[in-house]
Amino acid sequence: MTLIVFIVSLIGAMSIGVPVAFALIFCGVMLMTYMGMFNTQIIAQNMMIGADTFTLLAIPFFVLAGELMNAGGLSKRIIDFSIACVGHIRGGLGFVAIFAAIIMASISGSAAADTAALAAILIPMMAKAGYNVPRSAGLIAAGGVIAPVIPPSMAFIVFGVAANVSISKLFMAGVVPGILMGVVLMITWTIVAGKDNVETLPKASWAERGRAASRAIWALGMPVIILGGIKMGVVTPTEAAVVAAFYALFVGLFVYRELKLSQLPAVLLSAGRTTAAIMFLVCAALVSAWLITAANIPNEITKYIEPLIDNPKLLMAAIMVLILIVGTALDLTPTILILTPVLLPIVVKAGIDPIYFGVMFIMNCCIGLLTPPVGVVLNVVSGVGKIPLGKVITGVWPFLIAEVLVLFIFVLFPELITVPASWLY
Repeated sequence: MTLIVFIVSLIGAMSIGVPVAFALIFCGVMLMTYMGMFNTQIIAQNMMIGADTFTLLAIPFFVLAGELMNAGGLSKRIIDFSIACVGHIRGGLGFVAIFAAIIMASISGSAAADTAALAAILIPMMAKAGYNVPRSAGLIAAGGVIAPVIPPSMAFIVFGVAANVSISKLFMAGVVPGILMGVVLMITWTIVAGKDNVETLPKASWAERGRAASRAIWALGMPVIILGGIKMGVVTPTEAAVVAAFYALFVGLFVYRELKLSQLPAVLLSAGRTTAAIMFLVCAALVSAWLITAANIPNEITKYIEPLIDNPKLLMAAIMVLILIVGTALDLTPTILILTPVLLPIVVKAGIDPIYFGVMFIMNCCIGLLTPPVGVVLNVVSGVGKIPLGKVITGVWPFLIAEVLVLFIFVLFPELITVPASWLY
């Protein structure tokens, strides 16, 4: 019965338009009331505990690093470098979008920010060169969702806190799957756009590539500093976020000189708004997470899927389908915060590696950013590129299907994640 109270109160609140954070608190109140233990102190204490976590300090700094990266010209130079490297290939601007998305993912970890930067620069270029605009917008959206899979990733930080697992290990485990997502998008782009009659860019000489690399070297240095520092044990993920923010600030102000002091208040305000929304969600989720444990909901769910416990791959496939369905209606962070405390005990009981599960969970949530009706990244591309949302949805389908296929390949062959992760640990 507690499971019914949990589902009905949460879905009921969200269906009438209650914001997700308040719906999570309402869900917790309903569970407390049903169990006869209503106490406002439980709500206040768990919300305070949710915010009082050193690891979560990484979120505002990575958000700020992403904002500074876009305002300071780092994103533009990464795209220019990508054009110099692969822009001359047939369908080259599509490869530029994916190549740049992978590089930018290793800097900001924000799907929305990376997608906005790519769409603003590449969609006009692709339209002018004769590319199919809806398909190009769909590719940029699909490339943008790689950001939360490749470290540094705010999604991994939120999952690591919610699941109490190593964020450094999650970071290392996300490298190969994120790159493979990019490779599959390149293959899909070759298939669906290879025959288009489009204008190709002139091939850059090695001297021009060298100049593009030298202009981008400061931007390309950021992922080396972040991942190298974490891998070598010099910094924790939280400390790496601080380094990334100050690095982006320094480069934007004093190296590229595209970031002006007058822009800083707007950049800080934007980062603050994003951080506040994420942190309030985390705090609200801690209330429902505590009550999910108190109400023994994971064990209640386990009763229904007992036959799958002995077959981890079948269990993972069922969980992935569930997350895909939930992802059509919820954004990335709420999905993580709502489902992690419910699903993780079941996964652990089935003997599935929590790090592997975390990477799969985040990949699936990222795919949810491409699925209507919510599709946050679709809306970003539509708004920035000034393309009707319906056309973006039409263009994204080949790439969405490709990423779902990759997800289920990882279900069948978990070693594709666990083995490279063990090397990188």
